[in-house]
Amino acid sequence: MKNKLCGIDEAGRGCIAGDLVVAGCVLHSDIKGLNDSKKITEKKRELLYEEIIKNSTYHIVTFSPLEVDENGISFCISSALKEIMQTIKCDEFLFDGNSSFGIKDLPTMIKADAKVLEVGAASILAKVTHDRNIIRDAKKYPIYEFEKHKGYGTKKHIEFIKEFGYCPIHRKSYKIKALEPTLF
Repeated sequence: MKNKLCGIDEAGRGCIAGDLVVAGCVLHSDIKGLNDSKKITEKKRELLYEEIIKNSTYHIVTFSPLEVDENGISFCISSALKEIMQTIKCDEFLFDGNSSFGIKDLPTMIKADAKVLEVGAASILAKVTHDRNIIRDAKKYPIYEFEKHKGYGTKKHIEFIKEFGYCPIHRKSYKIKALEPTLF
């Protein structure tokens, strides 16, 4: 019998606004088209998300921008990893990337979301959850056009911050060079 693997990935780590989302996933059947969520269209991610939910055991952990600001991104990821590992019963875990965030004996793999189906599934769960949350928030703060850049630090997003300042879903602890005062 094949060992049950729980793939883990996150979405929103590099955003300057919106939630940080970490997902763990154990697949119960084969799902065609799984890959790194960034390599799949939004429409395809949404369809795969529904299929993953129906055919897996999963756990999704979300941290608000305020929680990220108060605790730091590393603490939040480490906490999420612990929660997922305590919640999901399986034989082994694999986290996408090159850091286990201090979690002893947690294997990691760079680009695991594109190489391991369970991590690809977790990537999709995290990304769709992140994007749905920020699209919801975009309705509260329409001047920032969050639905377009999903909270990442695009040139347009930085221009909106320069013009309107921060809103409650911005991560104020993140230093944005384009917003730093200059000597000249």
